[in-house]
Amino acid sequence: MALMSFRNVWVEYGDKIVLERVSLDIHEGSFVSIIGPSGAGKSTFLRLALGQEGPTKGEVLLGGEPLRPEPGPDRGVVFQRYSVFPHLTVLQNVLFGSECAQAPFLGKLFGSKRRQAREESAEMLASVGLGDSLNVYPAQLSGGMQQRLAIAQALIKRPRVLLLDEPFGALDPGIRMDMHALVTDVWKAHGLTILMVTHDLKEAFALGTRVMAFDKRRHDPQAPHRFGATAVYDVTLDRKEGANRPSESVPDAALPALGSR
Repeated sequence: MALMSFRNVWVEYGDKIVLERVSLDIHEGSFVSIIGPSGAGKSTFLRLALGQEGPTKGEVLLGGEPLRPEPGPDRGVVFQRYSVFPHLTVLQNVLFGSECAQAPFLGKLFGSKRRQAREESAEMLASVGLGDSLNVYPAQLSGGMQQRLAIAQALIKRPRVLLLDEPFGALDPGIRMDMHALVTDVWKAHGLTILMVTHDLKEAFALGTRVMAFDKRRHDPQAPHRFGATAVYDVTLDRKEGANRPSESVPDAALPALGSR
């Protein structure tokens, strides 16, 4: 059974159709790269998976059950801009997630539970390369280190699905390569299912076990808002151990068909 399913999903805002006829399954353990031109509904699709909003028509299922239109601890998310708390230290940023999950009313743990949560937070930070930066503030970190912190925040609640919305778009090329290696290691180590929106085609093919392109099948120049986007391209890649490396090249013939317009 699929971990997540989209059944004839439509998203409409007034008379504007953003997504239409989206029907697909996401299997557990897959790394799905989502590409397409600007305005093709990629981020809307990710918000549906997060539960940040619900479909206008159709349904989204998680584990065979209808997904309620609200974020839950079984889904973590990392955005392009670093979604960290600037007034908290690195350790406090990650610890906050554990405290909210275990003590939702007080937002605070005490005694042995707090000590255990601190230890788990420190271990998570060490796993993303921030073990020596527990007591510094986000402003003292580089962009790549802040994104590592955001990933640790998302993982501390042990989500089943990790959603990445252009997570490396603001990073320099060298740092971006390091982050590719990190997210691949995190995906394997935690047995995650990952949905990643990206505009970088080579990144999509290098990291993903599956690549989906969203675009509009139908166009009306007189009323462009009346047709929505859907998955027009969906391919599963043959990933062998060590194969998904950022240095892999994408066949040049694939680029024109998938590039942003």
